[in-house]
Amino acid sequence: MRILVTNDDGIHAEGLKVAEHIARALAPDGEIWVVAPQAEQSGSSRSLSLASPIRLQQAGERRFAVRGTPADCVILAVCHLMPLRPDIIISGVNRGQNVADDITYSGTIAAAMEGAVLGIPSFALSQCYAPEHAAAIPWQVARAHGATAIRMVLRAREEARANGEPRPEPDACALFNINFPDCDPDALAGFRITRQGRRDVQQLLVEKRADPRGHPYYWLGFRRRVNNPPPDTDLFAIFNRQVSITPLKMNLTDEEARTRLAAIIGKRHESP
Repeated sequence: MRILVTNDDGIHAEGLKVAEHIARALAPDGEIWVVAPQAEQSGSSRSLSLASPIRLQQAGERRFAVRGTPADCVILAVCHLMPLRPDIIISGVNRGQNVADDITYSGTIAAAMEGAVLGIPSFALSQCYAPEHAAAIPWQVARAHGATAIRMVLRAREEARANGEPRPEPDACALFNINFPDCDPDALAGFRITRQGRRDVQQLLVEKRADPRGHPYYWLGFRRRVNNPPPDTDLFAIFNRQVSITPLKMNLTDEEARTRLAAIIGKRHESP
C-alpha cells in the first residue's frame, strides 16, 4: 500500500508523527510519503497558493516541507512528487477536534477533500481535547485506534463493491472525517458512524491587544457550547467517548431547497 500523509499543523507537529505511526500500522511494508506545510496552516480551509510561488524543501526520504497550504501539499504530492498515486491519503492528526461547524474552516479536512477530488480515498483525523488538557494532548487515543478506524472504512468499501454496489462518483464515499475523543485509550466506548452536527452556540470573538510599541493587533477565536446534540452526530460521539466517523461529500447543493425553488420560480425564467 502507498500512503500520503499530510496535515495543517505543519511538518514538525506532534500529530503528524502520530499520523505516520498510523500509516505504518496500516502498511508495515508499504511506501509512506509525507508532504506537509512548512508552517502551521490551521483554519486555511481549501485555499490554494495562486498569487505567490510555492517553495518545496526535502526533509528526508519521501518527506517534504511545503511553503503553502494543505491543499497545495496534496496537489504537489500527487501531481508532481510521487511517481505513482497513493492508495489512500491521511491528513492529520489535527491538534483539536474538527466536528460540526469546524468542518468548513479546517485545513486538515481540506487536504482530504483535495484527495477525494482526485479520486483517492482520504481520511481527515483529529484528536479532541478538553481545554484543561491543552498542555498534554491525548495523542495516545488516535495512536491506538487510528489504524482500526481506517481499516473499518476500507473493509466496508471493499464489501460494498463485492456485493455489487455501483461504482461511486469520484468524490463520493471517498472522504471521511474521523475524530478521536479525549479519554484514556482503554476507556473508548466504541466507534460510531455519524453525521455532521451543529453546535447550539458558537460565537466568533475578536480580541484586541497592543504590541510593545502600542500598535493594535487582533486574535480571532470562538466561544463554543453545545447542550444536547442528537445521538447520530459527531458531537454526541466524541462527548460519549466514541470515535466519530463521518462520511463527507464535496457537493454542497441543498437538494431539498433546489427542488422547492425550482417548483416555485424555476419555470418562470425558463427559455421557451
